[in-house]
Amino acid sequence: MSELDVRSHNRAAWDQLVEQQNRWTVPVSHEAIERARRGEFEIVLTPTKPVPRAWFENLDGVEILCLASGGGQQGPLLAAAGARVTVLDNSPNQLKQDQFVAQREGLVIRTVEGDMADLSIFADESFQLIVHPCSNCFAPDVRPVWRECFRVLRKGGALLAGFNNPLRFLLEDTDKLAGMRVSNTIPYSDLARPKERAGPLEFGHSLADQIGGQLEAGFLLSAFYEDRYAETDDDPISRYIDTFIATRAIRPD
Repeated sequence: MSELDVRSHNRAAWDQLVEQQNRWTVPVSHEAIERARRGEFEIVLTPTKPVPRAWFENLDGVEILCLASGGGQQGPLLAAAGARVTVLDNSPNQLKQDQFVAQREGLVIRTVEGDMADLSIFADESFQLIVHPCSNCFAPDVRPVWRECFRVLRKGGALLAGFNNPLRFLLEDTDKLAGMRVSNTIPYSDLARPKERAGPLEFGHSLADQIGGQLEAGFLLSAFYEDRYAETDDDPISRYIDTFIATRAIRPD
C-alpha cells in the first residue's frame, strides 16, 4: 500500500469515526467556549493532562495552526480565547466539526483539508504557534512533519506536540495484560500486519524520529511532560507507565 493509499484509508476511517462519535471527534460545548472567551480554557495534546498555561503566551491575534487537529476541540477553544486559528486535517468530517462550532459560536476558523507532512499550501513563517495533538501515529514518516512545522513557524514561535511513546506499539495487545508479549519492532507499521484493519492505519515512530526529528529540523526543546490514559479508559499499560509524551519546541530567532 502506497503512502497515498494510507492517507485515503485514514481519511475514510476518521470520517467514519466522526459518525460513530469517537471521543476525539465530539465538539466542545457552548459552556467551554464561554469559559475560553474569559481566558479559562484547557486543551490537551495527550489523553488526559492539560497543556500547562505557561506554554501559552497572550493569544490575542496570534496566528495558530492546529495541525492534524480537527474534531471541534482545540481549534474552537483557541479561537474563542482570541487567536486567529487555522485547522488542517485529513478528514473532511473532522473539519466539519470545527466548522459546526465556529458557526454555532460566531467564531472565525479557517479549515483546510490536507496532509500533515505537506504544508505547501502555507507560506514560510505563516504561524506563531502550532498545536499538534497526538496524531502523527497516522503518518508513515514523521520527520517531514517536523520539517514542515519548522518552515511554516515564525522565528521565536513554538510547536506544541503530543505523540505516542513507541512502547505502545512494542506489545502485541495493549488491551489485555494477561499473556501480553513483545511481538513488534520499532519503528512499527500496521502495513506489516497480516490482517486488514478496519480503523485508521497506525505507525509507531522511534524517539529518534519523534524527538531527534524535531532537533534535526532545527527546533530547540524547551519543555516536555508525560501522560497516560485515565483509569476509566481501561488501558492496562497505563496502570504501570506513562506512554504518551508532549513537547514544547521553539524555532530559534
